[in-house]
Amino acid sequence: MHWTKRIAACTLALVAGVGMLAVSGELSSQAAAQSPAAASNSNLENWWKNAVIYEIYPRSFQDTNGDGIGDLNGITSHLDYLEKLGVDAIWLTPCFPSPQIDFGYDISDYEAIDPQYGTMADFDRLVAEGKKHHIRIMLDMVMNHTSDKHKWFLESRSSKDNPYRDWYVWHDGKGETATDKGEVPNNWQSDFGHSAWEWDPTTRQYYYHKFYIQQPDLDWNNPKVHEAFKEIIRFWLNKGVGGFRFDAITTLFEDPAMRDDEILKDKDGKSYLNDYGDVALNDTMTNNLPAVHPVMQEMRAVSDEYKLDVFPGTRVLIGETYLPNVAELAKQYGPSGKPEFHLPMDTQIGFINKLDVETFRQRLNDAETKLNGNIPLIVFDNHDNPRLDARYGDGVHNEAIERMIAAMLFASRGAALFYYGDEIGMKTTPPTRKEDVKDPVGLTGWPKDKGRDGERTPMQWNDAGNAGFTKGTPWLPVPPTYTTVNVRAEEGQPDSLLHWYSRLIALKKSNPALAQGENVMLDEPNAKVLSWLRRGADGSEVVVSCNFTADPQTVNLIAGGGGLKGNHARTLLKSPGGSDPASLDAVELPPFGVYIGQVQ
Repeated sequence: MHWTKRIAACTLALVAGVGMLAVSGELSSQAAAQSPAAASNSNLENWWKNAVIYEIYPRSFQDTNGDGIGDLNGITSHLDYLEKLGVDAIWLTPCFPSPQIDFGYDISDYEAIDPQYGTMADFDRLVAEGKKHHIRIMLDMVMNHTSDKHKWFLESRSSKDNPYRDWYVWHDGKGETATDKGEVPNNWQSDFGHSAWEWDPTTRQYYYHKFYIQQPDLDWNNPKVHEAFKEIIRFWLNKGVGGFRFDAITTLFEDPAMRDDEILKDKDGKSYLNDYGDVALNDTMTNNLPAVHPVMQEMRAVSDEYKLDVFPGTRVLIGETYLPNVAELAKQYGPSGKPEFHLPMDTQIGFINKLDVETFRQRLNDAETKLNGNIPLIVFDNHDNPRLDARYGDGVHNEAIERMIAAMLFASRGAALFYYGDEIGMKTTPPTRKEDVKDPVGLTGWPKDKGRDGERTPMQWNDAGNAGFTKGTPWLPVPPTYTTVNVRAEEGQPDSLLHWYSRLIALKKSNPALAQGENVMLDEPNAKVLSWLRRGADGSEVVVSCNFTADPQTVNLIAGGGGLKGNHARTLLKSPGGSDPASLDAVELPPFGVYIGQVQ
């Protein structure tokens, strides 16, 4: 969602061509492990349960035609890189035709490709080449709203009698007369600031928009809307996409009684203003209403019609699910016999936004014990939030902290989703002047909220002009860090963050305990180091320890009742400067250091 609340035993060798570190020895070739031709039907159906998914913001990944905007052919050109990194699927933010008010999340045609990104033939080629590289292509499905330039809305606003009128949420104003539009129907606010109601003088009613004025909300009480999106989903599934990420999915419905949202108050009982200067409200009347669940059960049923055709394997549904607690997250998987999302995003973990051991321990344990055995999708970063450095870094140990976050992402049970550039340590680089802002969020919220441009800057491929992103003028400036923070430089550095990511992903795919084993917390009283055990069905055990402090720490993983089968470990991966422990009762960790070991 465009979410403004912000809320192995490894032998290392250079891979020919790109020089990335691969895992050899007892671990099988990653490419062979991922090859659909070699996999059983069971593996094809369950590929997502330990998947590594990579989010790409198409505008910012690679430009091939010199217009300064990334395109589909640019993504296709880097599939080798993504395959070697270990990616199973890529999620593309919207590449459909759009006026680009919200850079693609205002869709004017759901069954075409925006010319800025290429053609439908380019998309078909991306899917076909992705298949050769064992990478599925997943699309963003925006069902809460359309662009105000979509043919449905143009019809809907043309007259009250139009057949599409009830495809959107229209309402009379309070106290409206023939000459006065009256007041807005209630106090609901847009997530992008100010009232969520916009007056339309042609038909003299207000329409509702949870997001921008140019993004009118669809009325999901209308069965025709349901059927329209089933056909849209079938259209893309027939083209071989691997599934969808459903944007803003919890906002499909609004309170039918049109009740006001509650005003939020501080500890003294006083209301306060949000970043847009509006009175702060909760959004319980317009978010996470129960009616969303039957809709997703319908969409899942459509997806489940597609199994082993076109691109073999289950088509996976991901939910953008910013929710208040783990109990609400658990509901997103659906009740028995009525499945919904395969992988609702567990934002409970990745968006804590502070390095607090006890909170991370609780949230990771919740994902293990309170999701009814379902597979969590762990995510720390996306296109709507400042990058990892801005939310977790201390300005001194940022790279070490990012390694630690990557360990939590890839060494915990479940699927993992990360954002382009995380693997090289790209930094949040917000505009310094309002006149340079592209994101309307920043234009509305400046200077308190500078918008999301800072986390959407072009991918940094090398130290050449514009970081190798474009030969033209990039749509957003390339950050000055590109001279040292780039793929080419980090490929040649054995201890780089890029190699750390590739080694973690290879372990996740190849080590039985890390691939599917349960999570068991260790050394739970420790408030400085987060440690856990991954125990595989074959009895194998792997320990993981992450130092959350800027000081060296020594931890005892044997004490505390974890039930380890041995007192020693063979090192699988450790932070630069880390040591191999003689015993698991004294694991030494450097500042923000990580240790991963196979229990012996």
